[in-house]
Amino acid sequence: MPDALSIAVVETDRDRALMIVEGLRDAGDFDVQVIPEPLGLARQIQMRDPDVVLIGIANPSRDVLEELTLASGPKDRPVAIFAGRSEDGLSAAAVEAGVSAYVVDGLHPARLKPVLEAAIARFRLFQRMRTELAEAKRALQERKVIDRAKGMVMKARGIGEDEAYALLRKAAMDRNKRVAEVAQALVTAAGLLA
Repeated sequence: MPDALSIAVVETDRDRALMIVEGLRDAGDFDVQVIPEPLGLARQIQMRDPDVVLIGIANPSRDVLEELTLASGPKDRPVAIFAGRSEDGLSAAAVEAGVSAYVVDGLHPARLKPVLEAAIARFRLFQRMRTELAEAKRALQERKVIDRAKGMVMKARGIGEDEAYALLRKAAMDRNKRVAEVAQALVTAAGLLA
């Protein structure tokens, strides 16, 4: 993220919005934009494309929280919510929806920067975890396709597993492709011929 973070503050109460803006300006070099009305929030967030979204909400409900969270793009950027109060399960629902920080009755200017830093760190951690999970799933899928292609080569040629893999690897090198790509092509072609 750039040195001067851009922060979209979603707050309908003018006095709270001013307190947040002043607190952020005192805490560091931030480009702060206030969104006073959550209607069309997704479009407003998309237009502004902030690094972080900070949502102030006095009386959250599960539906409002979910709507605000989905609109603010928690998979695209850190989202911190400052709630005036909270009912049972709301903080858990917010975290499940992807909120990076959920603070109840804690909108104090001195706490803004540490909460934002924690939200950014948590967002980055979950972003890394999502990337690693996607890579692991992709590797597992590739392994399955390679094993299936090996089985097909073994059956067609009457050879062992090592020899079948060596043939797939050689075909991949000859075509400047990955073994998984050659294996997928073989599996696809076999599916068409069956």
